[in-house]
Amino acid sequence: MSGTSSEVIVAVVGAHLSGMPLNSELLALGARFVEKTETTNDYKLYELADAHPPKPGLLRVPAGQGHAIEVEAWQMAVEDFGRLVALVKPPLSIGTLSLAGGRAVKGFLVEAVAVAHARDISSFGGWRAFIRNRQNAST
Repeated sequence: MSGTSSEVIVAVVGAHLSGMPLNSELLALGARFVEKTETTNDYKLYELADAHPPKPGLLRVPAGQGHAIEVEAWQMAVEDFGRLVALVKPPLSIGTLSLAGGRAVKGFLVEAVAVAHARDISSFGGWRAFIRNRQNAST
C-alpha cells in the first residue's frame, strides 16, 4: 500500500470513514478506498465534545500506553490531498500515522489540548465500534 510520487495515502479515523457524514469530501476529491487497517498500539481515540458532525480525535501517546485503532486508508492525488488539508479545522490536523506492519501514512490527528476533557473511547478500537455501541445503548 503505497501511493505513487503524485499520490498520497491518507488514513481516516472518524467522520471521513466510508458511509460516515464527511466521506463525501474524500469522494468529491477523487479519493479511492485502499483498505481497512489499524494503527500501531500507541494511539488513543477520544470523542470530541460539541463536534458537528460527531467525530473523534486520534492522539499519539507513548509506546505501550495506547491501543490499535481501526482506520481506513484512501489514496488520492497530491493536489487533492492539499485541498483536503485545507478543509481540516482545528482541533484536528494532518500528521503522520504509524500503521500496523510498520507503514507510515498521512492521517487525521487531534491537538492534545482538545482531549483534556474529552471521553477516551480507545477501548472500542475505533469510531464505528463506538457508534454501534452508542446506538445499541440507546435502543
